[in-house]
Parts: sequence; C-alpha cells; structure tokens
Amino acid sequence: MKIASFLTALAGVAVVLPGAAAVAQTAPTTVEPMIPAAGTVLDVTAEGRTTRVPDLATIRAGVVSQSTTAAAALTDNAQRMAKVLAALKRAGVAPRDVATSSVQLAPQYRYAENQPPVITGYQATNTVSIRFRDVAKSGAILDALVAEGANQIDGPNLSIDKPEAALDEARSDAIAQAKHRADLYAKAAGLRVSRIVSIAESGQDTGGSPQPMFLARASMAKDSTQIAPGEKDVTVTVSVRFLLN
Repeated sequence: MKIASFLTALAGVAVVLPGAAAVAQTAPTTVEPMIPAAGTVLDVTAEGRTTRVPDLATIRAGVVSQSTTAAAALTDNAQRMAKVLAALKRAGVAPRDVATSSVQLAPQYRYAENQPPVITGYQATNTVSIRFRDVAKSGAILDALVAEGANQIDGPNLSIDKPEAALDEARSDAIAQAKHRADLYAKAAGLRVSRIVSIAESGQDTGGSPQPMFLARASMAKDSTQIAPGEKDVTVTVSVRFLLN
C-alpha cells in the first residue's frame, strides 16, 4: 500500500508516517510514546504565555567600611549595618525577608614599582539580601537605608511571588495553540485530528530576565529612588502528539 507523507518546514512540527521512527523532539522526553498502528502521527511543540506585573523585588544592600586596622573596620561596619537593619525593621520588612548574603574583610594595598605591596588599611563589607513584597514602597525604603549608612546597592531582581496561577494560564494557552496548529496541518493534508496521543511539558519561564527601571537618586535633598516593576511574560512550552486520520 502506498504511504502518503506530509512534511513541513515550520519549527517544532513534524509528521510521522505509520511504522516510521519517531522524529526527534525539540526537548528530550523520558519515555517515547508508542506510535499507533494506524493513522498519521503529528508532533507539535507550542508555547503558551500570559503576562503578570511582578509583585516581589529582591535587592542587595551593603555597607562598606575602611579603616587603618581590621578591628576598626569591622567595628565601624557592624555599627552602620545595625542601623541599616533597624531601618528595615521600622519600615515593616519582616525578618524572614532579610538574609545576610556576604561578609568580607580584606586588606588594602599600596603598590610601588620594584617594591613589595604595603598594607595601608582594611576594608570590611557586609551585604544583606532584602525581599520587598510591596514593590511600590521599595524605593523609599532604599532611601532610608542609604540615610542610615548603606553605601552599596545592587538590584532589583523583580519576580512573581506565587507564579502557579499564571503558569496554569500559560499551560492552557499552550494546549490551545497546539490544537489550533494540529487542525491547520490536518486540514492542509486532507486529514482530521482523531485524538491526542501524549502531552509533555518541556519547559517553563516565570519571567526571564528582569526588565525594571531602577532610577538612582539624583539629589539627597528632594529626589527619591523609583522602581518601576513593568511586566513579565510567563511562558510554558508543551510537546503534543496527535493522531490524524
């Protein structure tokens, strides 16, 4: 019996004829589903997406102190960091949202030609990672930290605190996209979609690279730090195998 074949160049889609080996998937799967004995198999990879405004900002704030002795550098650093932590507490940041990320003490050197390095002092650094659950207020809190002695700011990393609902929306969209594409190819080939043979989730992304605006203070007198959360795309990729008749 002559076997008709329908191939397409579009990425993520392949048609497998009865009895033929399965076409390689874009993403590896643990178990390869069995190809039905009758009918044409169509493999579709589809991406579903939805959009969310980030509701969690993570920022690293640190205190850098320098002194002629290691003990003096550490003492000064500890005192200033205590004020920073007190400012966070006054701002309502929960203890569970503040974590020490690094503590460093390093000598400072003076270099001269043809001379060994000479220690001129010491630098102490203490950095904490802070999660702000109210992104709109995070800029004002950062200003308060700087006023209390924080002199090193890194961030923000904006994310979605509870992404499961958004991921479920993206999953539904991915399946809808896969079904639409399967109907399109079946119609073009003079066939119809009989059923779904298998579904595999091959990837998800709850926002990718952060895309915020982090505007540094221009003046200590009246300007304040502003953090604009923007939006994040939440995506899910699925691989769906259809049986065409």
